[in-house]
Amino acid sequence: MRTPKLEFDVLRRAARRIVRAGVIVVLTAGALSCAEVGPATRAPVTERSTVPPVARSPAPVPGPERAPEAASGASGEVAPGLVQPPAAGMPEGEATAPGQETTIAPGDGIPPPPSSDLIALILPLDVPEFARAATAVRDGFLDAAEAAGAKDQVVVIPHGIDGVISAFETARERGVRVAVGPLVRDDLKTLALSGASLPWTLALNQLEDGAALPRAVYTFPLSVDSDARVIAKRAAQDGAHSIDVVEGDSPLMTRLATAFARAWVRDGGSAPADLPFDATPDALTGLRSTLAKAPPDAVLLAMNGEHAALVKPYLGEVRAYASGLIFDRPSLATAHDLDGIRVVEVPWLLTPDAPAFAALKPPDVDSDALIRLYAFGFDAYRIASAFHAEPPGQFDLDGATGRISLDGRRFVREGALGVYRDGQLVPLEPAP
Repeated sequence: MRTPKLEFDVLRRAARRIVRAGVIVVLTAGALSCAEVGPATRAPVTERSTVPPVARSPAPVPGPERAPEAASGASGEVAPGLVQPPAAGMPEGEATAPGQETTIAPGDGIPPPPSSDLIALILPLDVPEFARAATAVRDGFLDAAEAAGAKDQVVVIPHGIDGVISAFETARERGVRVAVGPLVRDDLKTLALSGASLPWTLALNQLEDGAALPRAVYTFPLSVDSDARVIAKRAAQDGAHSIDVVEGDSPLMTRLATAFARAWVRDGGSAPADLPFDATPDALTGLRSTLAKAPPDAVLLAMNGEHAALVKPYLGEVRAYASGLIFDRPSLATAHDLDGIRVVEVPWLLTPDAPAFAALKPPDVDSDALIRLYAFGFDAYRIASAFHAEPPGQFDLDGATGRISLDGRRFVREGALGVYRDGQLVPLEPAP
C-alpha cells in the first residue's frame, strides 16, 4: 500500500520553487512568449506617471525575481505567475483560507473620500516580460467599461520596473475612487511594504499566507486555488472517497496539488497520495501498475493538457479531474486524448456564445491563457465599478471567469465544470 501524504515533501517542493521566476497570470511562460498580441485595438485613456519612480528597498524584500520561467510548460501566476516563491513549506496561492480575513498591515487607515469618479487601471504595460499579459487585461477592462457606457471614467496608468509606487501616487493625486492593480505579485509586495497612502485598491494578485496588506487593499486573483476547491467539492459529490494526485514538476502544478490536498482534507477526505509525473514509457507503465494495485476513486491531474493526454490512457476507468487554467488550446488529436477528463474552466471559454458574454470581444490571439486574462480584465472592471465612496459590503456576480463573491477583503472566484467529449470541452451536468 502507498502511504498517503497531506503535506507534500517540503524539501522536494522547496527545490522546485527555487527555479521559479516570478511571473503570473494563469498562463504559462510559454504562452506569454509565443502568443501574438498586437498593438492595442482599443484606444485607452492613458496617463504616464509624473511622480519619480521609487526604487525597491533591498530590505526586507530582496530584489524581485522577474525573469520569466523557462518555456517548458511551467507557469507562474500574474494572476497564476507574476510571483516570488514563498518560504519553503508554505503553500503558494491562497492568501487566506475561505472566510478568514487577510492580515492588515499595522498603521494603515481608511482612504479619504475620492475627489473624482475615476477608476485607475495600473498595469506593467512598460515591462516587456508582462506587456502581453497586461495588454489582454487592459483590453478586457476597457471593453467592460465601454459596454457599461463608462469608458470616459477609466484612466490607464502604465508603469515599468520599479514604477508601481509612483503609478499609485499618480492615481491618489487624481482622487480616483478605486485603483485596480498591481498585476505582478512582486509589485503588490512592494506596495504593501511601502507605507504609501493608497486609494481604495483592487489588487489583481495575492500574497502568500499571513502576509499583511494595507487596509485599503482588496484582492481579486485569477489562481488555481479556486479551481482546486471546485474539484474537491465536485469529486466528493461524484462519490469519491479516495483520490490520488499525479503531479507535474513545476511550481504551478505543485500549487494546484497542494491547494487541492488542503481543500480535500479540510472537507473530510482522506489525505491524497502524491504520484510524480514522468513521461518515460517505463514510468507511465509503473503508474498504471500502482493505480491498479490500490485503485483510488478518482485522480487529480496537476499537469498541462499535453501531459494529461499522455497520462489518460494509463488511468484505466479511474475518473480524472484537472484545472483548465494550466491547459492551453490543445490540438485536435490531443483534445480527443483528453476525453472523459473533468476540467474547471472559466465560463466564457466553456460557453463562449452564451448571451451573458455578448459584450466580450475575443482578442485575436491563439492562446487560451491570454483569452482568460482578457476575461479577467472584463470581470475586474465589473468589480471595480462597485467601489464608490467605499468598497461594497457584499458582492455577487456571474462573471466571465466564474461566479464571483466577496469574502472579507477578497473577491473569490468559482469556475465552471466541463468535460471533454469527442475532443470538445462541453459543460458538465450537475452532480446527481
